Amino acid sequence: MPDHTHTPTPVIHHPIPLHPGAHEAVVPAAPAGLPAVTSVQLPDGRIVTGYTLTLTPTPPVPARPAGSVPAWAKTTALLAPTVGGGVAAGGIGLSYAAPGLIAMSHALWSAAALLVATVIAVPLALRTARRALTGNHGSGGGGSVRTTTHITQNITATGLFGRANGTINHR
Repeated sequence: MPDHTHTPTPVIHHPIPLHPGAHEAVVPAAPAGLPAVTSVQLPDGRIVTGYTLTLTPTPPVPARPAGSVPAWAKTTALLAPTVGGGVAAGGIGLSYAAPGLIAMSHALWSAAALLVATVIAVPLALRTARRALTGNHGSGGGGSVRTTTHITQNITATGLFGRANGTINHR
């Protein structure tokens, strides 16, 4: 087998007469190291080098018989029972789990109600405890009366950039 790692040696062409005799035949030259490359001397004296084609007929693709089933149809037919079985198994599992799921939903609603009751009851309990510790029982019982302070402000200004004057009243 020839080595194709380096370039072939160049072909040296010798002068050929312009009108060769009829008795000279077209002689193929030896290939220059490349596969399917041939040098041929034409009747007018030129030497042509080029690739030769080996025409081998390609075998025809066999047609699918009329009664055969395509591969995608076979795959789909094999997967359909698997998917159907998975859906059926999921339905059976949910039917077995339904009582537990109902019990969990009731427990979640109970936990939510307890949380809401805690959010409302804790501030009420703290307010009641604070009143018991400070002795303030409303308007009746002779304990200390809590008064509120009202602060009012009256501010006036003249013009857009005028100086503002105001009063603050504590009552």
